[in-house]
Amino acid sequence: MAKQRIDHDRLFKELLSTFFEEFLLLFFPDVYEQIDVHHLSFLSEEVFTDITAGEKHRVDLLAETKLKGEDGLIIVHVEHQSYTQRTFPERMFIYFSRLFQKHRRRILSIAISSYDEHHDEPSSLIIQFPFLTVLDFRFLTVELRKLPWRQYIRHDNPVAAALLSKTPGDRRQSFYAFEPYSHRG
Repeated sequence: MAKQRIDHDRLFKELLSTFFEEFLLLFFPDVYEQIDVHHLSFLSEEVFTDITAGEKHRVDLLAETKLKGEDGLIIVHVEHQSYTQRTFPERMFIYFSRLFQKHRRRILSIAISSYDEHHDEPSSLIIQFPFLTVLDFRFLTVELRKLPWRQYIRHDNPVAAALLSKTPGDRRQSFYAFEPYSHRG
């Protein structure tokens, strides 16, 4: 019998679209405080074609909302990365620029890395000359393998519980610390 492969990208999309507010509150409380969650809606999946490479790329999650006290809409783009990729900041910028080109709105880009390798993931793409910085693109990041599991074990936040297994640490300790919460009513 063949071993069934788990579609982690799909699971991340489902988790984040179901608990988007909780995700922002847990990892980006400053962003959460500024977003008007009453205007939150999810956009249909965006597909971009890389004509030179002949590949199609799908944006993981797009949410449209407003900032509190402002009229204009913004887009929050969340991208899950399950493997290291040297060109990941370039990919984030390409997604950003294509989304901006299509929607003409401010875009907040967020990357979540869930791979186990020890690798410092950059959170920017800078293109410069000695005499001029042409581009300074920055995005928010959540690097799950760098998060201390003890900090998240006692959260009531469902995103913390769902992502706990991707944080470093002894899983047996993690289970026993979480066990008293499994009997909540």
